[in-house]
Amino acid sequence: MDALFGNLLNITTQQVIMWAVGGILIYLAIKREMEPTLLLPMGFGAILVNLPMSGAITQNIERIVDGIRHVEEEIGVLNVLSRAGIDNELFPLLLFIGIGAMIDFGPLLSNPRMLFFGAAAQFGIFFTFSLASLLGFSLQDAASISIIGAADGPTSIFVANYFNSQYLGAIIVAAYSYMALVPIIQPPVIRMVTTKAERRIRMKYEQRSVGKTVRILFPILVTMIAGLFAPRSVALVGFLMFGNLIRECGVLDSLSQTAQNQLANLVTLLLGITVAVNMQAEKFLNPQTLMILALGLIAFVFDTIGGVLFAKLMNLFLKNKVNPMIGATGISAFPMSARVIHKMGLAEDPTNHLLMHAVGANVSGQIASVIAGGLVIKLVEELIK
Repeated sequence: MDALFGNLLNITTQQVIMWAVGGILIYLAIKREMEPTLLLPMGFGAILVNLPMSGAITQNIERIVDGIRHVEEEIGVLNVLSRAGIDNELFPLLLFIGIGAMIDFGPLLSNPRMLFFGAAAQFGIFFTFSLASLLGFSLQDAASISIIGAADGPTSIFVANYFNSQYLGAIIVAAYSYMALVPIIQPPVIRMVTTKAERRIRMKYEQRSVGKTVRILFPILVTMIAGLFAPRSVALVGFLMFGNLIRECGVLDSLSQTAQNQLANLVTLLLGITVAVNMQAEKFLNPQTLMILALGLIAFVFDTIGGVLFAKLMNLFLKNKVNPMIGATGISAFPMSARVIHKMGLAEDPTNHLLMHAVGANVSGQIASVIAGGLVIKLVEELIK
């Protein structure tokens, strides 16, 4: 009983706030169905690690033995998982195998110019990198924060962990929250920079057959090119493309299904609850967390705007115009962004189907965001030399 009252007395206001944060994440996962496989374990983990004297996290425990006070480190299971899966980037890389197995690059290979939208929609990353640096963040932390704009959780974790950022928890929460909020954030931003006439532009989709040889060579060549031009991205790109190669090779169907379902779901589950180690109240509740959330939103918005404006620029030189909304799908939130643009197109014109174009640009964004992460790492290393 004394121990119970002792724990109650040890509860801080900050811990109560984090319980509320965890509750909100669980609510969004269950009620709003926003990335439930990640937000639900993340929310539960936020509550778990902010319980007084929580045995789930590593802490120093005082014990009296033979009248002598000893301080012993008690290692929590979440710290064990963090060291095994996040500190060495294992969880993000395994997750990329599952993501790669899910992606069909056929729409992109049928219309290769969609690659340009993936590149253009990374503008917000580099803009936010500069802005975060001006606001006083170190180059390493600024780089980690800027990747939030790609709407790519695993890449955000990879970059933040590579630089050993002290804001890993806030960065992960922001990255995955904005991924879940794509249907809410992107539409008003797109309407702000496009006209109704532009949103009604029709695009004819020509179904082109993509041979099996091309589908197999594509992930191999992308890995090699990324490795030559952005070596720091080769681990992420390589695991993403390896997953896609499993899908396309035609002889590993059972492994492909396992990667898409069991592997991806299990790793996402473990990742969600493990990142809660970085959501302890004393680490998470500070002014910098609010700044990171704001900067992440800026990066996300400017990535969207960058893709749309690039599409409008292309239209100055194209006979067959591109619907500028397609440019917004150059971010990495696959396939949510493509679905959002498809719905927006139908809302403007019920006969205008943009899904296949949007999917092509969206999968190119998946590749581009990973490469952008590698380029940012390389840029920071060059700047601090």
